[in-house]
Amino acid sequence: MSEQLFMLLNLGREISTTTNLDMILKILGDTARDILKADRCSIFIYDEEHNELWTRMAHGVDEIRVSADVGVVGKAALSKEVQIVIDAYKDFRFHQAVDLQTGYVTKNILAVPLLNYENKTIGVFQALNKKEGTFDNIDAELLILIGNYASVSLENALLYERLQRSQIKLINKLSEAAEFKDSETSAHTKRVGLYTQLIAKELGKDAYYCNLIKLTSPMHDIGKIGISDEILLKPGKLSEEEFNVMKNHSEIGYKILYEKDDEILRMAAQIALEHHEKYDGSGYPKGLSKEEISLAGRITAVADVFDALTSQRPYKKAWSFEEAISFIKQSAGSHFDPAVVDAFLKNIEEFLQIKQKYQD
Repeated sequence: MSEQLFMLLNLGREISTTTNLDMILKILGDTARDILKADRCSIFIYDEEHNELWTRMAHGVDEIRVSADVGVVGKAALSKEVQIVIDAYKDFRFHQAVDLQTGYVTKNILAVPLLNYENKTIGVFQALNKKEGTFDNIDAELLILIGNYASVSLENALLYERLQRSQIKLINKLSEAAEFKDSETSAHTKRVGLYTQLIAKELGKDAYYCNLIKLTSPMHDIGKIGISDEILLKPGKLSEEEFNVMKNHSEIGYKILYEKDDEILRMAAQIALEHHEKYDGSGYPKGLSKEEISLAGRITAVADVFDALTSQRPYKKAWSFEEAISFIKQSAGSHFDPAVVDAFLKNIEEFLQIKQKYQD
């Protein structure tokens, strides 16, 4: 019991340090499996709208979706009561379809509902096949304790995820708002996001960074919201004075987006500020050079220019892919970071596929 108490105390410390839902669920599942000496555990999320339960975390299998109207986990979810099954294939509550689907042989089951502060079911914690004997009331109390211990963290993590999805939607709407003022299209921002993701991956950045730059780089021109239509929509070449006004969109975008405590908005603001900087220091607004420009800014510069060159606008014709690629190559070391250009060239076929798939 002292070993189990230690694991429970350690569980509290671990889940209190993260808002990442998948990490929380893995910690919970691994701890419950060890404490109960079960073969495997799974944590189902309850989708009330579709009356479904699906595994966000499960040992040994990919995602499983089941109706809440069948099976032991369904019974636990809807009744809000603990379910103990001693012999699965002799118990009417057991739904054999999952075993048939996965090839697993279930012998005994312990399922505990996870409830939020309103006493509504948000999920079910399930343990399968106790390694010695069968699950009993002591095991149930332990899993209830883990479930109660974790429900607040689980609910907060789900709320955080919903808020993050809403934030992403809002960010996309902001990007679209800038496009309404400009001749660029939503396809342009979509392509830029995909291009930057490809380059970042080629440069060896991890999946988290690649997804982050894919999300944030489409906001590079959000500052154009603050530029007058007379300048923004002028069909001909801008005068020097007009161009100086236009250049303000980088700093306007930074001021709109920057939020110190938000990683997404910090990167978006940095990209907005730096995507017109040049590797040799001749860009704007600050004349930064080389590594003074963030990697995200250097990557977005290549992606944005390539897409701008190969897109038709009211004031210019689209360049051919060959012309645009040649320009990017020639500008390595002056306008662009040579390493970023190399990564771009290694993925040029994927760039062309994206361009063809997401046309203006």
